[in-house]
Order: sequence, then C-alpha cells, then structure tokens
Amino acid sequence: MSDVQTKLIEMLQTALPPGLVVLDDAALLENSRDFGQLAVQPTLPLVVVFPTEVSHVQDVMRVATELRVPVISRGAGTGVSGGVHVRGDAIILNLARMNKIIEVRPDDEVAIVEPGVINHELNSAVEQFGLMYAPDPASYKMSTLGGNIATNAGGLRCAKYGVTRDSVLSLDIVLSDGRLIRVGKNTFKGVAGYDLTALFTGSEGTLGVVVRAVLRLRYLPVDERDISLLFPTLEEAVHGVQLIARARIQPAILELVDNSTLRVLDKQYSTDYAKAGGAMVLARLDGYGAIREEDAIRKVFHGNNVELSLSGAEVATKLIEMRRTSRGDTKDDAYRTGEDVAIPKSKMVEYVHRLQAVAQAEHVDMRMISHVGDGNLHPTFSVDPDEGKIRWNVLNVQLRAPFELLSNLAAPLPVSMASA
Repeated sequence: MSDVQTKLIEMLQTALPPGLVVLDDAALLENSRDFGQLAVQPTLPLVVVFPTEVSHVQDVMRVATELRVPVISRGAGTGVSGGVHVRGDAIILNLARMNKIIEVRPDDEVAIVEPGVINHELNSAVEQFGLMYAPDPASYKMSTLGGNIATNAGGLRCAKYGVTRDSVLSLDIVLSDGRLIRVGKNTFKGVAGYDLTALFTGSEGTLGVVVRAVLRLRYLPVDERDISLLFPTLEEAVHGVQLIARARIQPAILELVDNSTLRVLDKQYSTDYAKAGGAMVLARLDGYGAIREEDAIRKVFHGNNVELSLSGAEVATKLIEMRRTSRGDTKDDAYRTGEDVAIPKSKMVEYVHRLQAVAQAEHVDMRMISHVGDGNLHPTFSVDPDEGKIRWNVLNVQLRAPFELLSNLAAPLPVSMASA
C-alpha cells in the first residue's frame, strides 16, 4: 500500500462513520467497472465509499481534493459505455445506499429522490397516484436515478416523453471541494437565468455529484395499444416510420427491429418471429387518444404491403418487451462493434441503405435495432473470429464511411452521439 493510499484511507476513516469505507477485494473488484468493454483486465480502485448522507459525500470530496485523488461516482453500474471504469488510482463513491424517496407531491406532479433510488421503484411508488416517471432505459429495473441523470438516459418512451433531461427540474450537487449547491427549480416552468440543471444532467459526474433530485412526473396512461408492423425490407420499415410522422401520430414507443435481430431474439426467447422475413416496427400508443391513433396508423398503411398485428393481440406487447431487454447484438464469439447515433429522421432511409451497402461489400454481418421515433439508430457490425484480427481492422476502416456521411446527410445540423 502506497503512502498516498495509506493517508487517504486514514483520512476517510476519520471523517466518516464506521462501515462506509470498504477495502475488501470483492467490493473493490465489483466496483471497478460497468458492463462496458474498455479494458480486459479490471483495475481495482484504492477504496470504495458507501455514503448514506449528503455530508458524507462532502467529506469524501474534501479529502479527495486535498490529496488530489480522482473520484468516480457510481450507481448500480449498469452502463455499457465504461463510464465508471477505473483506469488508475481512484476513489469509488458508490451512492447506492442513498436510496430514499424523500417526497412525492401528487398535486404538483413531482418527486424528490436521492440518487440511489432504482428507476422502477419510483414508478411503483407513484403508480397509486396515477403518475409515472417517464424515462425508461432498458436497465430500469436495476439502474439508479442518479445514474440515469448522470448519463441523461433515454429509453423506449423517449419518442414521446423525451430523455432524462426533460424530466429533471432541480438538482442538489456536491462540487469537487465539498460545497453543496442547488440548481434548477421546483416548478415545470422556470425561464430565468442559465439552465444549469441541463448542464449537470448528462455530465457523468465530471462536474459534481448528484445527491438529490426533483423529478417531473407524467400521467399514467389510461389506455395502451401495441401494434407490430412487418415490412418487406429494412428501408421500407424506416420509410414507414416517416409515414407515421407525416400523419402526425405520436406513439409513446416507436422501435425498429431488423430481421437479423429478430433471429437473435427468436433464439433467446424460443420464438419464431423472423420466419416472416423483412423488418419490424413496434408502436405503443397511449392515453385517451390511443384508440384513435391506432385507427389512424391502420389507415396510413391500408392497402400497402405491410402486415399489421391484430388489434389487442399480445404479440406486439411481447415483442416490445423483448426489444426492451435486448439490443440483439449478443455474439460473444465474434469481433463486434456497435454505434449509437442520432440523425434527422428525413435522412434515415438513405443512411440505412448506405450502411447495408458497406456491410454487404465488406462481407460483414449487420444488425439494426433503433429508437426510430426520435432518429436514434443502433447499428451493430460483426465478423466471425476465424476471419482474424486483420480482417477486423480492415472492417473498422471501411465502416467509417457511412458515419462520415452523416455530416453531409444532416447538414446543416450537427451530428450527435446519443445516449442509450
């Protein structure tokens, strides 16, 4: 143990109550990374701290600043981008024990929470009031709201309700020197001054540690109607999404699943949806207007070469839940790269066409699963291991072309990387 680590542990144990500073190897290993693949071998942190109060977070930040030791704040570790990977000397600040729902104000449609509250637990708590917390990342049953805020998480419902930033009204933040600040407001509308809440949301702990959040709640839908739409080709499925938008229909969920991904889902869930071929669009319509929106979608595609699920059929609901829990890119025996890009919806057909052309020309497997309701696409490319690393390096070079194409397709709009 180095002199810095010895002094760090001594100062933390002096400042904090017993049991919060953890040094055993199992805890260090468990807190060393998320589900990302930044490194093959984990790097252990110097120490893991489990605060239970705001003052504990402040104490940790003061000690870390004094000794100039990096701090990585962490929730459940469900991310897939390596945001909490330890790459050198660091303190892991695990906020999972700060997990109280401080207050729910149904008449104001807000909830006040600590960062360790699980997304699903908040929804369970507010359901009795006819309310819901809209952001629903795939990990909603185990990811923390603090982690959702740190990554500006989206989810399937973002097509209608937006991403996490659209549901965060106010934040309490502990800065690097231990100061506690509050940004934002307690009301839906608040237009005065800089929007610092939006700045901190999505900053992944680089600007400060979230220790309290005021969140906007939405109305729990009185009705939900799910529809699956099977198209002959991937391009036609993407064009179908544009037709829904042109009809000014606003689904709560609008997802795209290509045939390659359907085959993966069939294998995972022992189903046979891929046998019909083509690509599938999944839509969930909610609220009092759900029945009218369903009728409108059916009118849009009446007479077209599109197979729609029957009204009230369970198949669409099952497919949406299968989509929610899988990106369809499970190929552990392959060299694989995936992207998460957001582009203008008007350019999606051309973008998908070019991606397929590159994949076909380079003889690689491509899968596409997407939040197409807001132009967020998840293409994944892979090659078999027996083709070797040289082939994989060539693939990476060749695949740059369609992504560089984005700047031209989207001009004058900027290209942005989207959160999963």
